[in-house]
Amino acid sequence: MQPDPAPSALSRRKLYMGGIVGGCMAAIVVIMGITSRKMADAKLSEWTESQAVPVVAVATPDTHGQKTTFDLPGRLEAFTQALLYARVGGYLKAWKTDIGTPVKADDLLAEIDAPDLDQQIMQAQAALASAQANSVLAAATLQRGQQLIPSGAVSKQDLDQRGADAANKDGLVRSAQANLDRLRVLEKYKRITAPFDGLVTARNTDVGMLINAAGGGAPLFVVSDTSKLRLYVNVPQNFVPNIRIGTKAQLTVPEYAGRKFSATVEASSQAVDVASGTTRMLLVVDNASGELMTGAYANVSFELPHPEVAINVPASALIFDRSGLRVATVDTTNRVVLKTITIARDLGKMVEIGSGLAADDRVIESPPDGIAAGDQVRVAGAPGTPAEPETAQAK
Repeated sequence: MQPDPAPSALSRRKLYMGGIVGGCMAAIVVIMGITSRKMADAKLSEWTESQAVPVVAVATPDTHGQKTTFDLPGRLEAFTQALLYARVGGYLKAWKTDIGTPVKADDLLAEIDAPDLDQQIMQAQAALASAQANSVLAAATLQRGQQLIPSGAVSKQDLDQRGADAANKDGLVRSAQANLDRLRVLEKYKRITAPFDGLVTARNTDVGMLINAAGGGAPLFVVSDTSKLRLYVNVPQNFVPNIRIGTKAQLTVPEYAGRKFSATVEASSQAVDVASGTTRMLLVVDNASGELMTGAYANVSFELPHPEVAINVPASALIFDRSGLRVATVDTTNRVVLKTITIARDLGKMVEIGSGLAADDRVIESPPDGIAAGDQVRVAGAPGTPAEPETAQAK
């Protein structure tokens, strides 16, 4: 008996149909994979091209005038200061006041023992006495000669000689008297006294020290009037017009952290130091409380006047190259426009523009290296800025 061929043909037909369906599905998967890869490549290419255009942050300039201060170092000095040297030589006999002692005018600071001066005074006194005696004798001789003239016992020539001798002796008296007076004046300098009310800020001598009247070396005492202090600062030339006589300033010193003291500009040298390019200015500080010390370092802060309207841009926006000082702006077509500018004032993080920029310009805050005029850029945060595709990130 022969088998039925129908089931075998049916199985082959099913296998054939299954193969066709599997092939179609495989073709569909391949086609979809190729299509999705091409689409991803196209998106990646588009994203890469967009990334070639730099993204920049832009902002319009700040047009409000900004208050600004600038600090300068200064040195405090006594308003009046006297360096006291000896006018006579000798040895220091005694000193009466030490550093930090308040003194009044004519208060005794020290005494000098000057034996050489004492001997000179004694010698000058003796010379004066001798000259006076000789002058008296010459005057008496002249008087007797005048009395003998009528009798002819004395000639006219002899009388003239007696008159000249009397005048000479009188001149010697005046010379000896002047020398004695000079020494008497020097004798007063054996006492060193305060020239004005103040504070003894230095003592460079001690008992028994040899005193040289030549004035070389350190002063014996320094007396300072500290009720007011002078404060000298060197102001850069470009700030000089903004700091006028009467300008107020604030100063700080290291020993009083956080405290501020007031000062007033009272004088200017009206000249520029060619070595530093600065002008020396004098400020006066009220120190009635005695808190500030002479010779101390101080930081002086000036508040500069500012205009009501100004154009300010970030300092990071400046481009300095061989073409000069410029800023990069973005026009309506998102292309770079480089504008040459001048600076009116440096405010630290901000710069006040003197010329070359308008208030409605869009300034690139931090221009990338190599940026050039006409370059296409994309403004950060503007609509239409493409983002990185997910496929590109996956790859």
